[in-house]
Amino acid sequence: MRALPEHLQPNFLAGPYIDRRAHLRELPNWQTEARSDPLARFLLSRGTSLAVETDPLRAAFVDHRHPLVQKSTDASMVLLGWFEETRCVLIQTDEADEVPSELRFEELRPLASELEAAEAGLLAYARALIHWQRRHRYCGNCGAANEPQRGGHVMHCSNPACGVDSFPRIDPAIIVLVTDGERALLGRQASWAPNRYSTIAGFVEPGESLEDAVAREVLEETGVIISHCRYHSSQPWPFPSSLMLGYMATAAPGSPVTAGDELEDARWFSRDEIRNGRAILPPATSISRRLIMNWLDTDSR
Repeated sequence: MRALPEHLQPNFLAGPYIDRRAHLRELPNWQTEARSDPLARFLLSRGTSLAVETDPLRAAFVDHRHPLVQKSTDASMVLLGWFEETRCVLIQTDEADEVPSELRFEELRPLASELEAAEAGLLAYARALIHWQRRHRYCGNCGAANEPQRGGHVMHCSNPACGVDSFPRIDPAIIVLVTDGERALLGRQASWAPNRYSTIAGFVEPGESLEDAVAREVLEETGVIISHCRYHSSQPWPFPSSLMLGYMATAAPGSPVTAGDELEDARWFSRDEIRNGRAILPPATSISRRLIMNWLDTDSR
């Protein structure tokens, strides 16, 4: 099968890496079935760290015979779906559990780009659910303890008089490359490595459309007024729970730039300046880099 052109491929951490089979989360004894499945693959976590193997770097899966699988509680399990056509379950281990020496628990963010894309997507999905569950242990309505239901994708209030369901939270954030036709608008934060520049980004506020958020963030951070924008693509970013919604936007030629409080610097860069390294671009796995490369390669639509 021919690979898709680069500009049509999913962003890193996105794509059809897993068959979620959400209807199977409704089965009452899915945990027992998973523990008895000899083909099932279990992914272990400790806090928001996930189990990995280091030589080579990859997700560390265990099978149903593993002691941590056999001793796991139903509440510690999350049905992720079918990964590479095999049942895949997340188990949140206890800090006191003894861990085999071949396993290492690591935070995903610094390692994600080194993992194979499908495994990186799977681990990002798992981490997002872990973070959400850990921050919704108690009902926000009555304060009673929550309990996981529906394969771990719903946190249900244990108080019969309340019974509120909480669903995984995703924080939408826009990320936009603004151009005036011949130049791209990039900014940098003071904490970044020298000469590192990126696209403009920010969280969507309540009561605000995505297009309104694009215009507001660009104006606040750079003083530039955009004339219009169009959606490009999206990227899940579970650090801790964002969904990056990528846009391309246009500003009037010669628009002046004034860096806002969040940026150390913002300026226009020509294609030649970017190609010649005048700005160090974000990592290749980021949607920001994808937006910039899409503009550099004007044939990518």
